[in-house]
Amino acid sequence: MLAQHLPALQVVIPLLAAPLCALFRRGFIGWLIAVAANWLAFAASIGLLIRVLNEGVISYAMGGWAPPIGIEYRVDLINVFVLLVVSGVGAVIIPFARTGTAARFNDTDQAWFYTMYLLALTGLLGVTITGDAFNIFVFLEISSLASYVMIAMGRDRRALTAAYQYLIMGTVGATFIVIGIGLLWAMTGTLNLADLAQRIPEINDTRPVLAALAFLTVGISLKLALFPLHLWLPNAYAYAPAVTSAFLAGTATKVAIYLFLRFFYTVFGGGGFFSSTPLPEMFLVLSIVAMFAASTVALFQDDVKRMFAYSSVAQIGFITLGISFVTEAGLTAAMTHLFNHAIMKAGIFMLLGGVMFRLASVKLEDMAGIGRKMPFTMGGIVILGLGLIGTPGTSGFISKWWIVLAALEKDQWWLVALILVASLITMLYVGRIVEVAYFREPSAKAASVREAPLAMLIPAYVLVAATIYFGLDTNWSVGLAQQAAADLLAGLY
Repeated sequence: MLAQHLPALQVVIPLLAAPLCALFRRGFIGWLIAVAANWLAFAASIGLLIRVLNEGVISYAMGGWAPPIGIEYRVDLINVFVLLVVSGVGAVIIPFARTGTAARFNDTDQAWFYTMYLLALTGLLGVTITGDAFNIFVFLEISSLASYVMIAMGRDRRALTAAYQYLIMGTVGATFIVIGIGLLWAMTGTLNLADLAQRIPEINDTRPVLAALAFLTVGISLKLALFPLHLWLPNAYAYAPAVTSAFLAGTATKVAIYLFLRFFYTVFGGGGFFSSTPLPEMFLVLSIVAMFAASTVALFQDDVKRMFAYSSVAQIGFITLGISFVTEAGLTAAMTHLFNHAIMKAGIFMLLGGVMFRLASVKLEDMAGIGRKMPFTMGGIVILGLGLIGTPGTSGFISKWWIVLAALEKDQWWLVALILVASLITMLYVGRIVEVAYFREPSAKAASVREAPLAMLIPAYVLVAATIYFGLDTNWSVGLAQQAAADLLAGLY
């Protein structure tokens, strides 16, 4: 009986747990509630995956009102894949959160932090699982508002500015999205995504629908930080608490990418309509620019968190490059890199949280010689950095391999060369960290530091191990991504 209600429980569990954290106002109790809620949400995602593989698409009518009149939670291979990423990354991050938040915040502030964390998780899971267009906007705002607060709680006063900048750009993006949804409703009379997918192909050449496409494109691109609409991301990641940076890097932009795929490949009728617009060419160009411009900026950063924040913009470029091919191989590459990048970047920000915990800085000059003082922390960063480069034996290699295959499938050899050069730039900024951490004498700050606490290292190393594992065994990650890509291309829902 419980299995029948997993779609609702996926969202309800963290939503009900959030006010409990605020009610108790005790940091440790709030953390326990957050851990329990996140792990239960992850268990629900696994249960949904099993059901989808066995039964096919799951339709869950909220309140017993049949869709399209009532609100529907609809689960297929595409969004259950993203549900697993969001809840799984969160399930690893939340045990890590205890040490840093306990040292940084008082009891009440810790409780509020976990409240915001659970609300952000609720919003992201809700966006992914709902089959109602307006519900997407509602859940998007829940996750965004909670994220603004989580960013503003950073120790640096610039965190407030970063949160405000994200608020302004996020609000613009959300406004564009709700205008696009409103135009689709005005033309079709429905907000149900499956119903929209049936009605829109008949009118997809009308001006209001094309205007909706334009609004949704810009709004979602802002949320996924597609170059040049990425300006909110570097400061948000750099000045937020480590837990927030890791969580947002591993989940928020990935859910926005899912939204892009859901609207443009499913709601608007599959790959045929998408390839008939100028969007593939536009995203191809913007992806290439992101890969090179963001990586080049990252190369000259002295703050390592900012360096990896710009790296995220570049890696998003790799994902959107796969989407722009409008082929099964390209979409497989995009979905695989969505999964692999979530693991790698969340792990990197968690380990940088360990550096900040011991060193009170993540500036390169202060990290000189730190590899000898914090060997496990820096070793993990190096392994995950090799994953970002695309080194064989890591999950990042699998992603880059599929992107190269997608380019070769379209006879675009010049793109293969650009992918390799962009990866070499990644190697340069990862190499800067290796050189500073291992080949310089310890700085005055690093001379007396010791290894990060086990409570921070163990969760981070779960993601390090996952990066290696999914670089060697791709049956699960690439297998699901291929099935999801085939469904996307066919416009199935």
